[in-house]
Amino acid sequence: MSTWRRRHPDFPAAVSENAGRPLFDGAQVVEWLLASGLGNADPTELRSELALFGLIALRERFTPWQLVEALGSLLCLRRLDGRPLTDDPGGSLSDAEADEELWSAVLRRAERIDVEDDFVLRELRSLDATAAPLARLAEDLVEAAYDERGAYEWLLAARSRLGLDSLTADAVAPELHRLLAQLADLRIRLEHGESLVLADPHARAGDLLTALLDSTEDRERVTVLAADPDGRLARITRRRLLLAGVSELDLDVQIGPDLEEHLADPDIIVTQLPYRPGENRSVLTALTEVEHVADLLRPGCTALVLGPADALVGALKDTEASQFRSALLRSNIVESVIALPGGVLPFRPGYHPALWTLTRGPVPEAEGKVLLVDISSEQLTADVCMRLAEDVLLWRAEGFRTLDGHDPRYGRVVSVADLDRAFGGPLTPPAPPVSAIWSDKVIERPALIAEAEARLERAAADARAYEDEQGPYRGGVLRRVDRLPRRITLGRLIADRRVTRLSGHRVNDRHLSADGHHAVLGPEEITGERPVGARRIDRLVLAAEYDRVALTEPGDVVYTLTPRLGLYVDHDGFSVVAFPARVLRVNPDAPRPLTPRVLAALVGAARGTARSPSAVRPARRIEDYQLPDLEPDEVLRFDALLAEAEHREHLLRAQADALAEARRLTIAGLADGTLTLADSYSRPVNRM
Repeated sequence: MSTWRRRHPDFPAAVSENAGRPLFDGAQVVEWLLASGLGNADPTELRSELALFGLIALRERFTPWQLVEALGSLLCLRRLDGRPLTDDPGGSLSDAEADEELWSAVLRRAERIDVEDDFVLRELRSLDATAAPLARLAEDLVEAAYDERGAYEWLLAARSRLGLDSLTADAVAPELHRLLAQLADLRIRLEHGESLVLADPHARAGDLLTALLDSTEDRERVTVLAADPDGRLARITRRRLLLAGVSELDLDVQIGPDLEEHLADPDIIVTQLPYRPGENRSVLTALTEVEHVADLLRPGCTALVLGPADALVGALKDTEASQFRSALLRSNIVESVIALPGGVLPFRPGYHPALWTLTRGPVPEAEGKVLLVDISSEQLTADVCMRLAEDVLLWRAEGFRTLDGHDPRYGRVVSVADLDRAFGGPLTPPAPPVSAIWSDKVIERPALIAEAEARLERAAADARAYEDEQGPYRGGVLRRVDRLPRRITLGRLIADRRVTRLSGHRVNDRHLSADGHHAVLGPEEITGERPVGARRIDRLVLAAEYDRVALTEPGDVVYTLTPRLGLYVDHDGFSVVAFPARVLRVNPDAPRPLTPRVLAALVGAARGTARSPSAVRPARRIEDYQLPDLEPDEVLRFDALLAEAEHREHLLRAQADALAEARRLTIAGLADGTLTLADSYSRPVNRM
């Protein structure tokens, strides 16, 4: 706010003040951001943030549970009734009278529509007319989100901001939601004309069921069964599924520990086993809960069970638990076992989850076999989720394929008999996937290693030739015995026009690619966190979108102070400097000229350039850095020395890079068993 009102005179004026701090009308600020284009976000997101900010401001009058339950009930009532919650009362009523009339009207509508108290009546009866602002806030949420469902999802997405840890604790990452939706294959099944029944015996707040419904727009032919022992959570799930488009007649959310199949038999089951701390976690209990899920399976039904990795994947020490898991595997219902990466339950980053997919009556080619997958070291990117889902869906549909040679990209097909013989052993792939072993990258390893060895030999020969021609490296360094050179600040060099400082440019990330015409130099490239040239921009995009951008000239020194001091001499030039990086350009026509290499070396060695770990800003401005004002002949000798060291370093780096490439490929091949060493290889002498 302070920046906007200082820079823009048309920014809305403050409407009040609290403890010396100006307060602004949120609606006016949002409309100004939309009109000025400075919101830096979609209009929908800005309006939702405004509504949610008003919601958080009501925490002093209502508990977080009251906010979530009452607002959810109001949104659900609006959907059931098909008309807005608030009407103009007319007349000249006071605020208190208007609130009383509004809330009385809301209760009358709830009693008329929700006679059996399935969705909203209980929550609304527990409040009085002081909750009338919630009805108006619900309308604001609907206006921002365009419908009641979007408003309710925004509300539940803000549960952690409201302080509802019990609702947040079981939430899974969006990437895992995407993987579960792809493994369930709900959209494809509905496109084939099937009517499906979804079920979750441990529904909690309904996150997993909602994620599956998000994968399709065809919800008229979906029936949902769910259960949870917590009545509050069961009612939240019921409202959430109704707003997601599931008909009242096709919805059965039960309160209790067991799911009763009164309405229909499930086709797809997705569930997350109740979390228990490691000290109280029982492997046998988790496996028993998996068995209860398996009991709900009918032929052709699929279940996705998310649970603790120590029970579903890890090695078991307890004999009874080992026997129980072996019995589940032998029952021919376990389709795949997937070790997931940590962090997919953000509230519990130390909890390691795993996923079992179950199928009653698999295809004959898959009988007696299990697909074991370990992606615990992968990131759940869209590509990883798609490939893994393809592996599991092909395994589910066709089993072991011998005709076209399709092998899983992330797992191994293992016989249940082999797992039974390794009684209690870990359910992890015994080797890398076959597709990885026979991939082009692996097959080409010997040739790539030979190419790296040839590069190493050529680089070593170039280094020896240069050494023979130039002789050994000698800097000719002597101890100075005369008067020390006077000190001069970089700011003085800039004022004397010996050095020119130029600003960087703000570049939109969506305009960057890996194959543009101009390299983009930002703090990551200058500090070495990213290779120079990894980010580039097309010259046509540069001309169309950034008409005032000036390219670097050969020899420009690009620097950054964020997150630390970094310097890079751009010998080639024609690069784009991305803010907060800036440029120092040496003036060769100055009376006492510097060279780019010398300037970069002296600035990098200046005192007081480091930053303490807790500091937000550098200790001093770069203009205050003090440098020795060397004589022109000494500058030339220093530049020649730096150029010589730079060239020799380039020769050594070429050898190091080639050696590292050959070493990496050799280790990878020996580690996955695809390479071996020739008998003629003699072991070198141990130099340690």
